[in-house]
This record gives sequence, structure tokens and C-alpha cells, in this order.
Amino acid sequence: MSQYKLIRCNINGRDVEKMVDVRASLTDMLRNDCHLTSVKKGCEVGECGACTVLIDGEAFNSCIYLAVWAEGKRIRTLESLLGPNGELSDIQQAFMDEAAVQCGFCTPGFLMTAVEILATGKVYSDDELRKLLSGHLCRCTGYENIFRAVKKTMYRRAGREIDF
Repeated sequence: MSQYKLIRCNINGRDVEKMVDVRASLTDMLRNDCHLTSVKKGCEVGECGACTVLIDGEAFNSCIYLAVWAEGKRIRTLESLLGPNGELSDIQQAFMDEAAVQCGFCTPGFLMTAVEILATGKVYSDDELRKLLSGHLCRCTGYENIFRAVKKTMYRRAGREIDF
């Protein structure tokens, strides 16, 4: 078996072909080959969530997802959230408004998980929302501002009053 394989996938709306080492993680491919540096290398064992991306709409830790498994998949990273003129998405703006960003290392992963959560269109309870966000580690914010930003966006999208 060859050590390299050609994969075809869609990354942030663009069809991509990459020759990848069969042992390489999706994190490595996205950072090194595609120059998408929002995908952070944290723990490299699927514990911290810093490398979270959406694969066919579902949040995955890209550090434990092999690049070859991306064949035929639609992958989204933080870079896909910006509008055509560089404007922030509503969830990115909420992170700014709620001061949910400090050092920023965990932020891309949290945001991509938030995108998955918000795409359901559901209004989750506080406990449900905390559980959905629990796959991420943050050393700076204490999580409350991150939680508030996601909850605020969830309520706004549902056209409901925010009850903090």
C-alpha cells in the first residue's frame, strides 16, 4: 500500500484535491496543506476541541480524524463563517459582544461546535447547551461568556427573548 493517497473533498465551499500521507490527521492537512490556521493543534488526542471542524455538518475533532477519511466530504472551518466582505457571522459577533474571547486559542473550535448547535434550530435548555459545549477546554474565560454568546445567538435566531 502506498504511503500517499489522493483525496478529493470540499473545503469551505471549494473543491480540493490533495495528496496526503495516509497517516496524516485532518488537522495536519488543513493547517499544512490548505493553510487554514484557525484549526488549532492542541492536545492531538481529541480532548480539547481546539481543532474542531464541521464534516458534512457534524462537529469532529480533526486531530483524531485521518485526512484520508475526508474523501468526498464537505469540510468547514472557521474561515467559512465570514461574509463575502469580511463581515462576522452572528455567532462570531456574539462572541465579541459577550467578551467570549481572551487568548483565542479555543475560540475557532467553540465557534464551529456552536455552528453545529445553532444549525439544528432548536432552543436548548441551559443544561443541554452546557453539555453540547462540553467537548472544549478553555484556560481563560471560565466558559460563562462563551455559553452566553451561544445562548444569545440561539435565542435571537429563534426570535425569542433572552433570559439570562
